[in-house]
Amino acid sequence: MNIGSGRCMLSRWISMRISNFLKAIKSPEHRLALLVAMAGDAVQILALPLFAGGGFSPADTLLDAFMAVILIRMLGWHWAFLPTLVAELTPGFDLFPTWTAAVLYVTLQSSYSGEVEILPPGPAPARRF
Repeated sequence: MNIGSGRCMLSRWISMRISNFLKAIKSPEHRLALLVAMAGDAVQILALPLFAGGGFSPADTLLDAFMAVILIRMLGWHWAFLPTLVAELTPGFDLFPTWTAAVLYVTLQSSYSGEVEILPPGPAPARRF
């Protein structure tokens, strides 16, 4: 295998992953949840002086609790939110966009659920793309 074919395979793999990601965030709920998560992470990263009061900052804890409640209401319960909340309550982890990562994980998991869709009896539905 030469370097040119390896780059071609890598670019195909990347384009396939980007295509799958864009398909996954087509739903308005997932897009809105992603924007909310990005906004919450941006507030924690950009407003660091407000949240750096020590190991336990009330503003930081309130923001994390608010983010957890809002995202669970928007996307439903997912196990990815529990370690994210624990990580956010740990001092120092606020510098990483953990809410955004959790929403991306939940969004991609829902697009690859692998569950078989059970259709009601009747004529076959039109093919979906």
